[in-house]
Order: sequence, then structure tokens, then C-alpha cells
Amino acid sequence: MPLAVAAIVVAFDSAAELPATLAALAAQLGPEDELIVVDNASRDGSAATVRDAAPEAVLIELEHNVGFAGGCVAGVAASRAPLLFFCNPDATIHAGCVDALRAAADEQPSWGAWQALVLLSGGEHVNTAGNITHWLGFGWAGSIEAPASSIPPEPREVSFASGAALVVRRQAWDAVGGFDPDYFMYGEDLDLGLRLWLAGWRVGIVPEARVEHDYAFTKGDYKWFYLERNRLWTVLAAYPAPLLAFAALPLLAFELALLAVAAREGWLKAKLRAQLAVLRSLPRIAARRRRVQAARRVSAGALAAQLTASLDSPYLGAAQHVPVLPRAQAAYWALVRRVLR
Repeated sequence: MPLAVAAIVVAFDSAAELPATLAALAAQLGPEDELIVVDNASRDGSAATVRDAAPEAVLIELEHNVGFAGGCVAGVAASRAPLLFFCNPDATIHAGCVDALRAAADEQPSWGAWQALVLLSGGEHVNTAGNITHWLGFGWAGSIEAPASSIPPEPREVSFASGAALVVRRQAWDAVGGFDPDYFMYGEDLDLGLRLWLAGWRVGIVPEARVEHDYAFTKGDYKWFYLERNRLWTVLAAYPAPLLAFAALPLLAFELALLAVAAREGWLKAKLRAQLAVLRSLPRIAARRRRVQAARRVSAGALAAQLTASLDSPYLGAAQHVPVLPRAQAAYWALVRRVLR
């Protein structure tokens, strides 16, 4: 019998988008499935919209905005299904998406998490065909803006799966502790993906499952703060000791280089706030690192195999064009990979 799915939507001022998303989800869910909406203290009547558009949904109204990560955790706590499907409130869900994602649970028994193929609005080009992780902790959408027709239809493994349309086995979620609610937003899917690989699970994409996402890579100070703080939290907790030792000096050097980039591009204040937040949270990071590493079932080299030396990311901006940097860091990473193997 196919496994039941809990579709979890975290909303924040999403009243305009929710009716279409909830209708598409409800049409693809069966009697054993669940539809759960977590309202993150919206100010635009999102909760009332859910009651009208999907009265069968379980609605969780939070008193405070706990972010995407905290909202997902609240949704999981209210669910019971063995498959957790996190879906953005502005997603356009194509026909057959849920069934294709559900089928992967049996077809890919080693996968702890997997994503749909996420397309940009209009469905002609890719938002993410599986996300990419640089060995310094940067993560970004793979194959972004590539033609949708160029993506092979076969399921395959990826470094980490996008939280925009993400399925996680409850067994895997419980084994690694799910999303860390302290991340609030951005990077929680990268952190979860690396922890799943570390614990012996695998992560993939099911291209036949498709959603469209109204995506834009905005670069406000608040986003840079969360991206940078959460990136360092992930590296410091998830990297096994040998990998962290090899990454430490390059990571420090790149942090200094990023200060110059951030100053030139106008987000230096956010970068400094992120670094200060990391320093202040070192005791918490140390405790979290002990928990994460206690669940590790693979070698440092196995985790390193999920990381790349590519700098082909819209996230990195001017950092990609620092003279000699691309070749130097790629050569160093190749050496590290050989040693860890």
C-alpha cells in the first residue's frame, strides 16, 4: 500500500497565493493523507483564507512568526503520516506531482529526502533541479534558468533537496532531528541534507514531479544575515573533524575576502552581524555538533563527495571573480578529496 503523505504548508502573509495551492494539493491527496497549514502570525487574513479555501485542512495559528524552519517543525508535530511533504504557499503544483513523490518512497528505499523538479513561473525554465553545496558551505539552486526540457526524467541523487517542494521520510526526520528551528529561514534545507548524508541516508530529486515557484533571488540585508549565519552554523556542526580541519584555514581566509565583497556590494553590516551571531552562539554550536556527529554513520570522505569546488552560483556574486580564487580553491579541494579517500 502506498505510504500516506502529510502535506505541510507554512504561510506568512500568503492569503493571495493559498487558495490555488491548497486546491491543487487537496485534489492530489487521498483519504489517508493530511493537509496541514501553519500560519506564522500573518497580518493579511491568511488563516481566514485557509478556513474558506480548505476547511478540511488542519490549521495551526502561531502567535509569533517562527520562520519557515520553526513552522515546518510545528507542522510535523501535528502530523502522523510517514511521508512529510513541505510545499511553499506560492507553489503551482502540477498534476501527478504528489503521486510521483509518493512513489519514490518505495522506488528509492535508501533516500531520506527528495524534491520535485522546481520550475520558474511559466514552467519553461528551472528554478532548481537539485541543489548544490560548495565545500565552504554555500548552497544554491542547481541548473537554475536551464530549459525544463533539458532535465533528464530519471530520479537521481543530489547534494541537498530544496525546501520549496521537499519530501522527508518521518523515520529520517526523527533520526537526525529534522529542521533546526533556530535557523528561522534560509539554509535549513542544506543543513538537513548534509545531516541526512552524514547519518547514512541519501538525498534525491524526482523530475517527473513538478511544481512552479515564483522565485527571485533578492539580496536584502535580512537575507544575507540568515544565509551567512546559517551557512557557518551548518559547516561547524555537520562537517566531521577531518573535513572541518582541512576547511578551517580556507574558510577563515574566505570570510576575510567576503568582508571586502560585502562592503563593495552593500551588505557589510549584515555580514558583520552574522559573524557576531556565530561567535555568540559558539557554546550552542558545540552542543549541536556533538549531537550531529553522534549520529554520523559515514566517513568524512563520503560527506565530502557531496560537496563541489564549483563557484557557478548567483549567490557568490563578485567573489567568483577574485583573481586566481577559482583555480586555487578547486586545486585545494581536489587534494583534500584525495587525502580523505
